[in-house]
Amino acid sequence: MPPAAPSVLITGSANGIGHATAHHFNTHGCITILSDLPATQHSTEALITETFPYPENALFIAADVTSWTQMTALFETAIQRFGGLDIVVANAGIMEESPVLDLEDVDEEGRLRERRSKEGWRIMEVNLGGVFNTLRLAMFHMKNNESSNSKREEISPSIVLVTSTSGYFGGTGVTAYVASKHGVVGLLRASQEVARRYGIRVNAVAPFLTPTSMTAGFAQRWQQAGLETNSPGRVAEVIAQVAQDSSRRGECVLVSGKYTREMESTRTALLPSWLGEDIAGFMARAMQFFSDIGGYVLPRRR
Repeated sequence: MPPAAPSVLITGSANGIGHATAHHFNTHGCITILSDLPATQHSTEALITETFPYPENALFIAADVTSWTQMTALFETAIQRFGGLDIVVANAGIMEESPVLDLEDVDEEGRLRERRSKEGWRIMEVNLGGVFNTLRLAMFHMKNNESSNSKREEISPSIVLVTSTSGYFGGTGVTAYVASKHGVVGLLRASQEVARRYGIRVNAVAPFLTPTSMTAGFAQRWQQAGLETNSPGRVAEVIAQVAQDSSRRGECVLVSGKYTREMESTRTALLPSWLGEDIAGFMARAMQFFSDIGGYVLPRRR
């Protein structure tokens, strides 16, 4: 009996990088579950029918990544339909539409208005909270679906978090977006202990500027400046490579067109020259201490 096709779930897949990733996996014969906001369902299903080579292997399930109820239903529906999930790509993300640190946004009494703070927290809720929801649910179902995954023994459960070069560098001025993507890198690092415990691989991809709706305001000028051009399709290729490379654990690959770099192992190798041998050595011993005592001992709530 031939092995079942790998099943892949991608959040934020109505357009941009998420849609290109879904298309890439579908082209290679994978069962592909696309998810995005309910308002995108009709247009996304039309694109699946019109452009996917195997539309019968693709399914759209509406869910808002910030809603625990909707995300729980998304995972349960996907697993009931296909018997398990092999790869999950936490891609959904948004960017602020106005500067959230605008200090001139004041009311008639000269007080700073709350609305920019609300927009900033909304970015954090989607880009970081949504990835956290996706990661937690994916790990839970991947650890609890051993029997369904027995038909796909050659596939190790794999999660890819889509961060950004803004998760490592913060000079573009989009404050909430940069902060949220730094948070995704933090999730990548902090999730490794639990991921190893359950045999799940968690990695990340950090695209540099990629022409999507987020970059429409300056994409043409970027190209006119002669800078390296990324594409959603190129990022999708790297996401698929990272997702399926069984040797990768806790890594993050920066991708910008022809350029790719592994960020996490590079950072680790540079710690002695960055911090100094003495502090780097001390921190290594400190981390070993926490490992030896079974992790950070959480404070008790009073």
